[in-house]
Amino acid sequence: MLLPILMLLLCLLGGGAAFFFLRHGKRRSKETADLAAQTAQQFVNVRDIQGHFLYTMDGWMLCYLRIFPISLDLLSLTEKRLLIRKLTAELSSIRFPFKFLAVSRPVDISPLINDLSSLLSVADATQKELLRQEVLEMNTLALSGEVVERQFYLALWQRQDAGGERDLLEKAKRLAQHFGDAQVQSHLLKQQEIVRLCNLVNNPAYTHLDLDEPESTIPSLLRMEA
Repeated sequence: MLLPILMLLLCLLGGGAAFFFLRHGKRRSKETADLAAQTAQQFVNVRDIQGHFLYTMDGWMLCYLRIFPISLDLLSLTEKRLLIRKLTAELSSIRFPFKFLAVSRPVDISPLINDLSSLLSVADATQKELLRQEVLEMNTLALSGEVVERQFYLALWQRQDAGGERDLLEKAKRLAQHFGDAQVQSHLLKQQEIVRLCNLVNNPAYTHLDLDEPESTIPSLLRMEA
């Protein structure tokens, strides 16, 4: 009497397990098919890019400011402190959020290589040897992909509603004005520039992997005096 009951329980457990795995497999295959059917715009949550704005699928719009870097090595300690005070004073009145974005962009150094190569015809023997070594070094750098330019951006966002474009554009221009008053150059990105920025962030063919330690790449504005 006990054996048939055990067999029945085992059959029920086996059937339940098989049903669970079959259902889970169908759900996973459906999710994979849905993911494969997604377009690039759906995957990166971009509905459209027009003018100064990027419109997302979930009802947001963004605009971007490019911040041009400053060589802090050329500034004295007093000038660095003055720059800090200016930026602090200018940005202290900002009451809306923004996001800082730093990306690396490969730099085309072929014009420099062409300029060096053109000098070979008018150089003497010693200069030609030095120029050839320099051109060889430049070619090695170009092939390695290690020649990159660090670019900095600020992203601002707002819900897509009536008058939202005007308000967001006003915020971006106001932020750019504050940076300009602090002697930091900025630029409001247009449509094609936003597309290139999206490529830098989302396209593996454009992205560059930074392997440097953060401590060696982030400059220090102030140094402790002994």
